[in-house]
Amino acid sequence: MSISEESPLLDALHVPDASDDWDVYNRFSKAQKKFIVFVVSFAGLLPTLVTGTFVPSIPQIAHDLDSNGAVVSLAVSLSVFANAVGGLVWAAYSSFYGRRPMYLWGMPILCIGSFGVAASMSLKSLLFWRFVQAFGCAGGVSVGAAVIGDIYRAEQRGTALGIFFGASLLGVALSPIIGGTAAHYWSWRNLHFLLGVWGIIEMFLIYLSFPETSHPQSGEIRKLAALPNHLQSGETRKLTLPFNFVLINPFNSLWLLRSPNIMAVTLANASAMVTDYVLLVPIAYTIGARYHISNEALIGACFLPSGLGNFIASPIAGRLSDTMIAKWKVKRKGVWVPEDRLRAVLVGGLLVPLSVGLSGLVTAYIAGPLGLVLNLLCLFLNGIGVDFVLTPIGSYNVDVLQSRSAEVIAAVTAFRAIILAPVTAAVLPSIEMLGVAGTNGIATVIALVGYGLIVLTIRYGDRMRAWVDVGYTPL
Repeated sequence: MSISEESPLLDALHVPDASDDWDVYNRFSKAQKKFIVFVVSFAGLLPTLVTGTFVPSIPQIAHDLDSNGAVVSLAVSLSVFANAVGGLVWAAYSSFYGRRPMYLWGMPILCIGSFGVAASMSLKSLLFWRFVQAFGCAGGVSVGAAVIGDIYRAEQRGTALGIFFGASLLGVALSPIIGGTAAHYWSWRNLHFLLGVWGIIEMFLIYLSFPETSHPQSGEIRKLAALPNHLQSGETRKLTLPFNFVLINPFNSLWLLRSPNIMAVTLANASAMVTDYVLLVPIAYTIGARYHISNEALIGACFLPSGLGNFIASPIAGRLSDTMIAKWKVKRKGVWVPEDRLRAVLVGGLLVPLSVGLSGLVTAYIAGPLGLVLNLLCLFLNGIGVDFVLTPIGSYNVDVLQSRSAEVIAAVTAFRAIILAPVTAAVLPSIEMLGVAGTNGIATVIALVGYGLIVLTIRYGDRMRAWVDVGYTPL
């Protein structure tokens, strides 16, 4: 028998479609599902706003606390670290207890941390409460993505995840504007107080109207509770008591990255985000300096094209990835291969290296209004391209590890943070040494390598999954 890219090398994977009697995805009506997506998207905005709104406030905070910007900037690194660790913690516990409790546990921590930041009168106090604040909302992305994986079947979840990721990434673009405006016209303390109020609203919204979405019998605590009484030991009964707390090692989730598939798409994911950081982190020193923009509000507005690209492209990329799943499933006569979703990356993914490379050349060689307009266009195209990479990859991870979807998203996010932390620190020194065109050129090469990893995963994904089995549950 001849083998082509339409012939899976592993056993056929049958994914139920709309005609199948698959009740686990029919527990909620369409209206309920849309409401759930709205709620988790609302929560998914918080981590990016908590991190991003702080940066423009650094000079004001440094003045108020009698410190300096370099020291206060430690709070940014601390919040990135807290997001990475917190995401792993909330994801691990969501697999055990369910999704709803994680929001109800995390939101109060966010609120307390936000009010603590707003009331901080010393640097030590600020750093402590920043960690608490970021930790509390860290599950917004990983648990939110898992919730959508719980309620949508494989051929529909890409679109829903696209909306979710689009809303989350919109916070990346909006947060500098919100933070800068608040610092200039209002107060950084009031801004963090407002974030605490947001957390309270979200907490009550979830408490009053958000259902548990985990699949029946999927969480360990529910598996134990479902055992017949004669099979439950005394220890088992203790575990299933209300308010019982079980210690779980959240770092076990990182072990999922030993999968060649997960690691390959994670590196591709990170490579796209590298270009985002290369374009946005030094924007005041690249676009701002080159085109003589010194007003903080105007510099913040330069983030908008990227955010607009994210917001527009994410649902499109998600729907396209669903279309690819359905199209190739028909070609294979009902056989589903999860890597087919990644074919959506091939459509828009090349915009990532193209936009960052072009932006470097434009900044270096084209002055005046034309150069500024072309740069803003590059930021818009980069926003589109990044979402054409991130959204199908996020959906792919949920597809192949649905039972541990929160954990794999958290592991990917934590690993990406480990990569992006030194990149963020290296961008400005690299621009000073190599120039904007040289630095963006390096980012272009990195993005092309990531694109190549996607091509390889599509072509050899079934073989890669056979190398290391991390417990694939493709439903």
